[in-house]
Amino acid sequence: MNAIVGAFLLTFAGLFPIVNPLESAPFFLSLTAGLPAGERRMLARKAAINGFALLLGSMALGPWLLELFGIELPVVRIAGGLVVTALGWKLLNAEEVSEHAYGGGPGRKIGSFYPLTMPLTVGPGSMSVAITIGSRKPAGLPQLSQLAEHAAGALGGLIAVGLSIYLAYRFAENIARLLGATGLEVLVRLSAFILMCIGIEIIWNGYSALHAVAAS
Repeated sequence: MNAIVGAFLLTFAGLFPIVNPLESAPFFLSLTAGLPAGERRMLARKAAINGFALLLGSMALGPWLLELFGIELPVVRIAGGLVVTALGWKLLNAEEVSEHAYGGGPGRKIGSFYPLTMPLTVGPGSMSVAITIGSRKPAGLPQLSQLAEHAAGALGGLIAVGLSIYLAYRFAENIARLLGATGLEVLVRLSAFILMCIGIEIIWNGYSALHAVAAS
């Protein structure tokens, strides 16, 4: 039981601050502006399911794929940081929060995978963290039962992250109603700036890791 709880906390605590659906909720609302409430709920559900699947795939297959193609994890972080930074820059400089680079608004189709799931909800930064968590294993030579407990805890953490995505997007309109138009505008701009900072931080961490490897 301790192993399950530990894996759950490691997964949820490692991914939730980066996924941060509460910060992404205003973006989701601006992208889906003009859509009926039922369609917005459907997109929230699909984004949560897609995000869960993407994180699960990254955690389960990511370490193996990186090893197969000979790609270092710091390189993934740098590439992911560039994408996150570019997204934050576009959102920060958009003229209207509901009419930014992805073209949200009435009469325009918004994909549940792009951009709602990736890169808005689960970006390369989140995927690199999921890959890192997936590469962690119980200490020593773990038995099959220990591996099963670790996998169960990690799966529970991913489910909790997916549920948080759905709840944040499902009630994004309620959050916006409480904030008002001006408050929502301020929150979107501030979140976009924070998103840029996160992207630059991911790039710096990747570069630092590569520099440390080159110097050793």
